[in-house]
Amino acid sequence: MKDKYSGVEVPKDGAGIEYVNGAMRVPERPIIPFIEGDGTGRDIWRASRRVFDAAAERAYGGKRKVAWLEVFAGEKAFRQFKEWLPQDTVEAIRDFRVAIKGPLTTPVGGGIRSLNVTLRQMLELYACVRPVRYFPGVPSPVRNPEKMNVVIFRENTEDVYAGIEWREGTPDAARVLKFLNEDMLQGKKHIREDSGVGIKPISVTGTKRLVRRAIQHAIEHKRRVVTLVHKGNIMKFTEGAFRDWGYELAKTEFRDQIVTERESWILDNLDKNAGISVEQNAAMVEPGLENAPEQFRKEVCEEVRATLSAIWGTHGRGAWKNKILVNDRIADSVFQQILTRADEYSVFATPNLNGDYLSDACAAQVGGLGMAPGANIGDGYGVFEATHGTAPKYADQDVINPASVMLSGAMMFEFMGWKEVAGLIESGIERTIQQKRVTYDLERMMQGATKVKTSEFATAIIENMGAKAVASDK
Repeated sequence: MKDKYSGVEVPKDGAGIEYVNGAMRVPERPIIPFIEGDGTGRDIWRASRRVFDAAAERAYGGKRKVAWLEVFAGEKAFRQFKEWLPQDTVEAIRDFRVAIKGPLTTPVGGGIRSLNVTLRQMLELYACVRPVRYFPGVPSPVRNPEKMNVVIFRENTEDVYAGIEWREGTPDAARVLKFLNEDMLQGKKHIREDSGVGIKPISVTGTKRLVRRAIQHAIEHKRRVVTLVHKGNIMKFTEGAFRDWGYELAKTEFRDQIVTERESWILDNLDKNAGISVEQNAAMVEPGLENAPEQFRKEVCEEVRATLSAIWGTHGRGAWKNKILVNDRIADSVFQQILTRADEYSVFATPNLNGDYLSDACAAQVGGLGMAPGANIGDGYGVFEATHGTAPKYADQDVINPASVMLSGAMMFEFMGWKEVAGLIESGIERTIQQKRVTYDLERMMQGATKVKTSEFATAIIENMGAKAVASDK
């Protein structure tokens, strides 16, 4: 730990967060690095910091307080240090373990592909966590937005975001294509020579640690369903493997707390008919099994036998209904289902690209990215961030909705164990929205709303902290 990072002195009255034996140790005055953000980041950070400090003061009466440390990334860093991501910024986040950031510009024309992706990879922040829920009164394009209440765990370091690709027409692309076409495919398939090529790695390690976090979250927050989202029907050895490794992890590490969807069918069949044979049970699990090849019929029957032998004693006779259900859904199918029956889902675990799409699609139903918080979590580290862009044309106009950063801060405080602070932030936002005192993005879609500035929205939230929300008109 240094005295200064990028020339900014570390607060002398603060202390660093420690990570001991898998648990965070948070002092009374933790030092938390913050990145203001580019464009509108300046406006929303000023408003959000006021809300954070006010919530901590109201919750703890001065006994606990954040010691903020500014670090730099994006345009502000480039202007001051000629670097988009100074090493001191990475070191500060690594040393103090928890940080929060506004939106950052991705440099155009070379250099770092994405500052967000770079931070995640350098600090091994392998889980992108995106809770999406509805705040009553927020305009929505769907009839029943209140049904949306999910937490998305998106793998953060692999998949196409690994950034392993070669531009069409380059010598490196030609070498990769030659290797693939001649050595690997050997005429069975052929990739066109005028192709760009990318690599999509999905590993056992990346998958299992992500799914582990998703299931742990479900257990801790009493959520009843964890859904593995994949496109394994097409990408069998990457996304299909993600599904398989996810189930393997669930059954190996959380056997007493979970039941898989197929296991629930097998158990339910026997619950309803104690005299059912293994073969009859298998036929109910796999409709049309009588017309399947004999080897497949044997495999399904063996699956039924193995399931009943392993877990009937602990999960049978209806006990499975009190377990966390682990199921899986094809990615394109789940996009339809979060529109038509969002209340059937609770926690998602997804590869990187699927999670990117899914989290934005869910957020669109509850007010958009302006209402969507996000966190990037690793073992002993957490970086919390706005999920929207920098909107530079609105910078310094005091008009942008700061809720994404504020709700990300609520996630940060919960991660630190300061649940009272998180609750005050959320209750203040919810009550303020119900009073229809909102920024322009919401005001233009809410009948009878009062448009307020970013700073005024923060003031209203502070006034409403701890106030009881009124019943929704919906």
